[in-house]
Amino acid sequence: MPVTPPLPRTAREVRLASVPSGLPAPENFAVVEAPLAAPGAGQVLIRNRYFLVFPGLRTLIGGEVEGVPLPTLSSGDALFGPAVGEVVAAGDGSPLRPGDTVTHLQGWRDHAVVDAAHCTPAGDTLPDPVAHLAQGSSAYGALTRLARVRTGDTVLVTGAAGAVGTLAGPIARLLGAGRVIGTTRSPEKAGRLTTELGYDTVLLAGSRVSFAAQLAEAAPEGIDVLLDTVGGEQLAAAVGAARQGARFALVGALDGQLSARRAGGSAPVEIDSFRIVVKGLSLRGYSGTDHPDVEEEWNGRFGAWLRSGEITFPHTRIPGIDRAPQALQELIEGRHFGAVLVEV
Repeated sequence: MPVTPPLPRTAREVRLASVPSGLPAPENFAVVEAPLAAPGAGQVLIRNRYFLVFPGLRTLIGGEVEGVPLPTLSSGDALFGPAVGEVVAAGDGSPLRPGDTVTHLQGWRDHAVVDAAHCTPAGDTLPDPVAHLAQGSSAYGALTRLARVRTGDTVLVTGAAGAVGTLAGPIARLLGAGRVIGTTRSPEKAGRLTTELGYDTVLLAGSRVSFAAQLAEAAPEGIDVLLDTVGGEQLAAAVGAARQGARFALVGALDGQLSARRAGGSAPVEIDSFRIVVKGLSLRGYSGTDHPDVEEEWNGRFGAWLRSGEITFPHTRIPGIDRAPQALQELIEGRHFGAVLVEV
């Protein structure tokens, strides 16, 4: 008769040790042992397998969270975020059972006690449960609900080498885009975006040639759709390059969010409002909470595309929770391609 191993009494978790004056660095975090209670009624104990490292943590740490549906992180708080894990114990009344794979928001630790109602069974919609940490839902929602890609459109994706951008370009193509242009600051990443992900051309932001000039050369007839994760001069240049009736969907503002001169909650930029008027542009910010139907639809199409080979999930796996603070710094510095995951 098999012996059931005892449940863990502690969990290793990443905490904010000190609030940084600028961008967070590894020394602002600590990996600590914390007491772990047994799951109560309606709760489950989860052994995390992977969790997502995402730039929004910089905003939560910086404290400028007005309008953000997540709490500020203060010194001593444990970090959190999307995770995939396995249920190892279930309290009374839980609909989940040991062995179930679930997604939840208590990442940045190796074990977590979570209300079962706050967990989503991974199921078999996606061929690999880790793909539930892909950030394609916002790109898909923005390109189908706000910008609405049409057959033959020229689409510009800023921050194309990030977690959203590496999926946004292929999604735009699958939705019918005729030409897909990306942006990055890395020549190496630019090469991967064209050879691996099918971008037609990739512009190098921050180079000696102005971004507006690069965009004018890459899209002499203008752009129809913008999927923007950056803001700043790239957004301003996109307004200048827009065709009549172009649709802009903004899903991020990394130019301001990851600036050492700001606290992560603002991204001012000067754009030509006259051109917005005369070109009849639409410019909207995308929030998943405004489109609750997108997630299920995206997962269904993402799973089918993954199985057919029409799309991939570009990501980097960082082994070990001890490396999580360094992984956040590397994300901020733009060292990785695609999503950044910590393998616990």
